[in-house]
Amino acid sequence: MAGGISYHAKDILFKSLSRLYQNQALDVYGLHGLPRIKALLPNEFPAVRADEKRADTVFLLEDDSILLLEYESNERFIDNHLKYLDYAYRILHTYYKQEKQIRPIRIVVIYTSDVTNACEQLHAGDVLISSKAVLLSEFNGDAIFHTIEGKVLNGEPLTPEETMKLILVPLMHSRFDRQTMIEKTIELAKDIRNERTQLHIVAGVLTATDKFIDRSYAEKVKEWIKMNKVMRLLVEELEQEKEEAVKQAEKQKAIQIAKNLLDVLPIHEVAKRTGLTVAEVADLAKEMDK
Repeated sequence: MAGGISYHAKDILFKSLSRLYQNQALDVYGLHGLPRIKALLPNEFPAVRADEKRADTVFLLEDDSILLLEYESNERFIDNHLKYLDYAYRILHTYYKQEKQIRPIRIVVIYTSDVTNACEQLHAGDVLISSKAVLLSEFNGDAIFHTIEGKVLNGEPLTPEETMKLILVPLMHSRFDRQTMIEKTIELAKDIRNERTQLHIVAGVLTATDKFIDRSYAEKVKEWIKMNKVMRLLVEELEQEKEEAVKQAEKQKAIQIAKNLLDVLPIHEVAKRTGLTVAEVADLAKEMDK
């Protein structure tokens, strides 16, 4: 997210959003027939120009295709599709280098209430880039907010669909200006009894409105996030995951060293030098003899 949120805080919000979106359908956006979401992916790919920016949100779907989800408030359709083409190239190139295969990419553009019509294709000879437009001008944000507000004030739990709708309310058609709706949505989220749902919604609103939110208000919200109990639990989980990842990396390094030493040293000596158990080194020796 832009606006100075720390890299560590980005990791936590990413973890929270991953849990929100996992196994969710995209019907809330009016996108019927798409595979369900399998995972939220990192949205920063190797840059080829210093001025490149990251994509808004990138998902892995259940059919292993990639969904590029963008938020726009303008009608610069050519400029925007050239940007998506750039993102698509970087995604394709990254995964091809890692997996030696081409992953299908789907592009969905969520247009704020400022846009009432959208162009979904850019033709350039043999090159064609297509997107699917979601016009939030067609959604009654005030009505959706009022319905969800009633459930929250009555202490009723929100469905996953209602949670995702509330995240997008600030970008929908409303009699209020966008910043007011951002603040109303986040303040309503704070009244939700389930703290995990609170964090999901606030993190989602910050992500969806990243291009539009008042920066001073965004900083206040980020300070609130730091005090959230679930946020602290996620911090602990993330630290444990990182420690485990470090241990696994160290173990793999020790295994590789052991394999190199087994040709010149006895098993017990290799175990002593690498920190592996004698049994682990013996198993490696058996594997290498096959």
